[in-house]
Amino acid sequence: MHTPDFGRTRPLAPSIHPSAVYCVPDLDVLDAIYVGGEPGFIYARDGHPNARSLAMELAKAEAAAWGIVTASGMGAISGPLLSLVSQGERIVASNSLYGKTTKLLAQEMSRFGVVSQFVDTNDLAAVRLALDTPSRILLVETVSNPLCRIADLTALAELAHARNCLLFVDNTFASPYLCRPLVMGADLVMESLTKMIGGHSDVTLGFVGGSNAAHATPVGAGISTWGLAANPFDCWLAERGLATLDLRMPAATANAIAIADWLVTQPGIVRVVYPGRHDHPDHELAKRILPNGSGNMLCFELAGGRDAVNHFMHHATEVPFCPSLGHHRTTCSHPDTTSHRYEPKEEKRKLGITPGLVRLSVGCEPLAEIQREMGKGLG
Repeated sequence: MHTPDFGRTRPLAPSIHPSAVYCVPDLDVLDAIYVGGEPGFIYARDGHPNARSLAMELAKAEAAAWGIVTASGMGAISGPLLSLVSQGERIVASNSLYGKTTKLLAQEMSRFGVVSQFVDTNDLAAVRLALDTPSRILLVETVSNPLCRIADLTALAELAHARNCLLFVDNTFASPYLCRPLVMGADLVMESLTKMIGGHSDVTLGFVGGSNAAHATPVGAGISTWGLAANPFDCWLAERGLATLDLRMPAATANAIAIADWLVTQPGIVRVVYPGRHDHPDHELAKRILPNGSGNMLCFELAGGRDAVNHFMHHATEVPFCPSLGHHRTTCSHPDTTSHRYEPKEEKRKLGITPGLVRLSVGCEPLAEIQREMGKGLG
């Protein structure tokens, strides 16, 4: 095997390194790599050049002391929980988390003797009361999925730290372009890179980083042991997506503001949920937590319920039904039957997730094009 000779030139685009294993010259170098005394790689599950390059870029974007890329967003949540929380310890979590995260806490972590208490994290008194019982982690979303409630990260960090608890923030809906939770006091932050950072719906990856370098070793070891590592090609794609995040996010945010205001004027709309609108319960908080804008995610509820949602999907075909988010083009989802499908009906209704609720991931295409297509489904 020969390394290409580029002479005095070099590739402009990063290279992909698909090797699963690396050649080590001797045992002394092996030992040095294992203890961190020398750079290098041994086995791709423990690290590889594409994962390291992407993690370094994301750690910089998040103002993190360390960062690790994982095989999915759920891997980025699971890794720290499995590594930092022990049997008999407690987690306090938002009652408005992504459905799979709720399932992880309520069903999977409970099997290991970890108790999770779900509270309304917009009610700081309720959070304070929950944290009066010693807890290891407080887990929240910067912008909740799907109803876009905003977490007061500064206040939550103060509450958590006063009780020797770590604040762990899922920043996926916001991305580091809109919010950097670690700067606001969080201890851990994760992103589903599958979403806005990847930006093209062609990767499945996650990222976790933190402000305390001491957490890097146990979390990294846990991610390796549980097999949550990322593959090189997806890392390469995500690094390409990250390079245009600062172009795509403001464009999509501008479209989302306009679409939210436009939807209010359309027939058959019961409500529009967007933090950038004055009628959102967290509008003022959003100005502080999301200084670069309220993002590209919004919800609207159709008066006709599930039948009206099906009508919208059948007619607004260029706004495809895709149970994810963050593509550079506008897509929609149905929380009642996707992200929160297995949540109890009464809990979904209490949160405001109804059969007529549509979640919109607004993209970067021309605004008139989005309105024209959506109008077909609303007519």
